[in-house]
Amino acid sequence: MPTQTQPRTPSRTAFLGYGSCALAGTFWGTGFFFGKIALTQLSVGHMVFYRFFFACLGLLPMLRPVRLSRNDWLLLLLASFLGIPLQFLIQFYGLSLTTVSHAALMVGTMPVILACGATIFTHERLDWKGWLALAGSTAGVTLITLSGTRHPQGAHGPSFVGDILIVISLIIALGWVLLNRHLMHTNSPTTITVYGTLAGTVMLALWIIPMDGPPPIDGLSAKVWIACAAGGLLCTSASTFLWNWGIHHVPASRAGVFLNIEPALGSILGVEVLGDKLGPAAWVGGALILAAAIVLTTTGHIDTEMILE
Repeated sequence: MPTQTQPRTPSRTAFLGYGSCALAGTFWGTGFFFGKIALTQLSVGHMVFYRFFFACLGLLPMLRPVRLSRNDWLLLLLASFLGIPLQFLIQFYGLSLTTVSHAALMVGTMPVILACGATIFTHERLDWKGWLALAGSTAGVTLITLSGTRHPQGAHGPSFVGDILIVISLIIALGWVLLNRHLMHTNSPTTITVYGTLAGTVMLALWIIPMDGPPPIDGLSAKVWIACAAGGLLCTSASTFLWNWGIHHVPASRAGVFLNIEPALGSILGVEVLGDKLGPAAWVGGALILAAAIVLTTTGHIDTEMILE
């Protein structure tokens, strides 16, 4: 006699939600690595365009007809504009004005920005253990990004303007996260991910092609094409879907700790590419991030009521 499928328990759903956010953070962590390869032959605008072009190809199999309200369409378009052309162009332009280590350090501030935003714009209340975990996780990212002795990276060093632009792009990303979370109260994560990415890519093309011209096709190496495809399929479509699904099932402020995987992994890949060695501070930083993730996802209590409803 066939057995009935058991419904998911709240604890299992939360575990899968946190796991999705962690995997998304891991994929995002490879974005700078693949982006650096692509930038050897592409401009910033064309690199970002190809990243989202491949992301759209990965999401097309999930495209289904939907019926969204007029208000939801407006919010979706706003979130798409914030999360794709505005955030990515500002972020990578800032990266061109500063160093990789400084950019990675700035990205490490995102969990705190997300937790503060969730507290200000929603009724999410993080207890003292949660705030301590976020502080410890961010400190861990700082230790990792500053522990490696990097070789000179050309004539351009860190700059105040570049660092500030990275932070501005992260604040913009906060709007994208909160708007998507609100939209997923009445729409599936798949719908928001697919239509949001497609809409944002169209907006990106409408800016890039008139400003930088059509993206080049001939003369690009296989290595660059692979980097663009990986950046789109893994770092964008897969990671965005996993993140949206995750924060649909767990509080956004708690999920924020997994964003620290991105600068941590990005720093590690950078160190390996540049031939630098990880010192004791980097191991301490990794332990802080792991401990913060465990504390934030297994202890404390948080009440959630979206005021954007």
